[in-house]
Amino acid sequence: MEFTHFQPSVILKPYVKHYYVFESDTDIEFEDTVFPSGDMEMIFNLGDGTWESSIDNKFFKTPPIELWGQITKPLAIRSKGKHTMFGIKFFTHSAAYFLNDQIGVFNDQITDLYDVMGSQVKTLHAQLMETADAEKRVELIETFLIKRLIANERRSFKIDKVADILTSIKGNSAENNLGYVAARHGITTRYLHRLIYQNTGLSPTFFNKINRFQYSLKLISKNQLPFTAIGYESGYFDQSHFIRDFKSFTGLTPSDYLLNITPVNQLLVLQ
Repeated sequence: MEFTHFQPSVILKPYVKHYYVFESDTDIEFEDTVFPSGDMEMIFNLGDGTWESSIDNKFFKTPPIELWGQITKPLAIRSKGKHTMFGIKFFTHSAAYFLNDQIGVFNDQITDLYDVMGSQVKTLHAQLMETADAEKRVELIETFLIKRLIANERRSFKIDKVADILTSIKGNSAENNLGYVAARHGITTRYLHRLIYQNTGLSPTFFNKINRFQYSLKLISKNQLPFTAIGYESGYFDQSHFIRDFKSFTGLTPSDYLLNITPVNQLLVLQ
């Protein structure tokens, strides 16, 4: 199995982190767990295989065109058959540019994108199925996204503000005082919370937690530093805080995770 990444055009670079193709040429059935990333994705299944995700400890087949909401806890998945999947990975705030709903309604769900966007996305899926050329697929996706972007242009000012606020929170640990961040952006703390949740599905505090966790995950996967150093480098107050947060996002301690890194999660960490 492998991921191939494609960079977006200049027009879409502020909104799309990257496109990717996931391919698996084996029929081996396997289970894995997806961890919170802070990003949302749209995924077009173009192969013969099927995916299932766990809801209340039962597996259900995912739709052919998937919208991944914010994942806030470990999500078990199961694969059957050979896969070709084309994915769009958005920045934390940027899926809101293309969707008409408040983002939080999609949290911890894999939603049928056809139900959200209607016949246009179904037509796009059919077009993607008709060509195996990667560049043509990117072109089709970008045409679709640009049309959505133009249609939702009236919402861009508010979402642009969210992007600026998230940059403030992420870029300077001294700005974890949300009252200071809100004042800097000319809004109340209460409005800051509502604005970020509506457009990202995350609270400001949870956004910070996921960023720390994701950074620690990359350091653990490199296996070059002791866990105490990884916790410190990732911004945790102490080792118990690091382990507690890590376990809430993975179901494992850092040491157990290192011993049980799966192929899919290794690929996802490197995205």
